[in-house]
Amino acid sequence: MKKVIIIGCPGSGKSTFGRKLKRITDLPLYHLDMMYWNQDKTTVSKEIFIERLEKTMNNSQWIIDGNYGSSMEMRLKECDTVFFLDYPTEVCIEGIETRKGNPRSDMPWITNDGTDEDFITFVKNYNSESRPEVIKLLEKYSSKNIIVFHSREESEIYLLALQYFLSLT
Repeated sequence: MKKVIIIGCPGSGKSTFGRKLKRITDLPLYHLDMMYWNQDKTTVSKEIFIERLEKTMNNSQWIIDGNYGSSMEMRLKECDTVFFLDYPTEVCIEGIETRKGNPRSDMPWITNDGTDEDFITFVKNYNSESRPEVIKLLEKYSSKNIIVFHSREESEIYLLALQYFLSLT
């Protein structure tokens, strides 16, 4: 495990999982939101975003968290491991509410995203609209090490087991 992507619905805990995985593996962690957003809540151009992403992926090791469907296949081609946090919608909505108003290392501002109705609608529609495309891409890249979690408990058990395993080596 040297090049890792973490994907899933907004609010699933991709960045939190990434921070925990970084602590255990010591792989460098990069957040797509930090590559795409400016502090004033404007976005960079697609060219700058892709340039930043390519520069990151040229490193020998990384963890990249985030969806950004337009660049997902690019990341899938380069990674060796995929973590898909495939959680129920209500878990993701709860995750959004929990992080509201808290500073985050994965965003350049303190977010109040739980109040954005378009964002909540996107989250509510993720399983019917975005998830099928993710599944197709995962099938296309099935030779990768793909780990799917259906609950936060599954991901926590995995991280504990990984930490234990790495402590033995």
